[in-house]
Order: sequence, then structure tokens, then C-alpha cells
Amino acid sequence: MKVVAFNGSPNGKGNTWHALKMVTDELEKEGIATEIAHVGNKAVRGCLACGQCFKKRNEQCIQADDPVNEWVQLMKGADGILLGSPVHYSAVAGTMKSFLDRAFYVAGSNGSMLRHKVGAAVVAVRRSGGLPAFNQLNNFLCYSEMLIPTSNYWNVIHGARPGEVAKDEEGIQIMRTLGRNMAWLLHLVEHGKGTIAPPAQESKVWMNFIR
Repeated sequence: MKVVAFNGSPNGKGNTWHALKMVTDELEKEGIATEIAHVGNKAVRGCLACGQCFKKRNEQCIQADDPVNEWVQLMKGADGILLGSPVHYSAVAGTMKSFLDRAFYVAGSNGSMLRHKVGAAVVAVRRSGGLPAFNQLNNFLCYSEMLIPTSNYWNVIHGARPGEVAKDEEGIQIMRTLGRNMAWLLHLVEHGKGTIAPPAQESKVWMNFIR
């Protein structure tokens, strides 16, 4: 089994990376391979709302001049996905948001590629805004029918300078507990394959209230 983590921070080894590493360390102790992809230092444009990924259904965003399509394939090949972001104005980092908007739309347009994969989110913050950013990340997981492990608190860790999260004792426990629970859920899913049939996928019902 493998989990791919996406670091939405511009800093390669900042507090978001440290938070992700705390989780992936626990996963690796349970025999689960991990990889951290650095998203936040790339130039990633937002979704153009062109609908081409839905029309072509080729697992590709029409914008091919950045790594988004590579990251989509990493998601497809993984058993679990871990999303990490710093907090910018009580929200996820802009590059991370652009990546997620496009990647999850491509995934949803191609047979719900992420359905029933295990997914979790973590947030690193200096002081406040952690929960709004955490909720933003969870929106992507929920919409994709992913299976979400929990911890013993919301998955937010505090620190300003790179590495300062190592002083947040409660935050460290949150990340460690999340890693262990995520590993447990991944093993449950793996052992349940071929034994317990997943619920049938329903066709999406689209509706608005303008008539």
C-alpha cells in the first residue's frame, strides 16, 4: 500500500512538511510506503471551467504546462491521499487550492477515481485560521466519497518558523494519532477487498433552484 502526501506550502521543509512527515512516519511504521509531493512552490494556474476533462474523460486537465496531471496520476495510483497546507488569510494556500480544484475535478470526471480511497488533511498555522483551512481541505475529500480517518482533535498544528511545530506537544500527538488511525483504516480497507462488497455507486443528481 502507498500514501501520497501533497505539501501545499511554498516552503519545502516548513511546518506543513513537518506535519505531513509526522503522519507519514507513523504510516511507514505500519509498512505503508509514502511519498511527499511539493505543490506549493510550483506555478499552478486555477481551473478554467472549460469542462474539457469532463468531455474527454482522458484523466487529463487541458492545461498541460504544470505538474497537475502528474499529481493526478499519483493520486490514482495511491491507496491513501494526505493533503497539507499552511494557512493564508484563514484559508489554504492559493497554489494548493488551484491544484485541488483541477485535480479533483479531473478525478471526478473520470469515474470518480478517488472514491473509497483513504484521505486526510492537515494544516499548519501560526495562530488562527486553522479550522477554516482544515474544513476547506476536507471539502475535497468529502465530495469525492473518500474514507476519512480522524485524530483526537482537529488536524491543526501550530508554529511560525520552520520546524517550530516540533514544540507543539498536542499538535504532535494529533499528527501521530492521525497517522496511526489512517494506517489502521488503510489495512481495514485492504483486508476487506473481495470480502465485503462496497456500496454501488449512484449516478450524480445535478440540480439547481433556478427554473
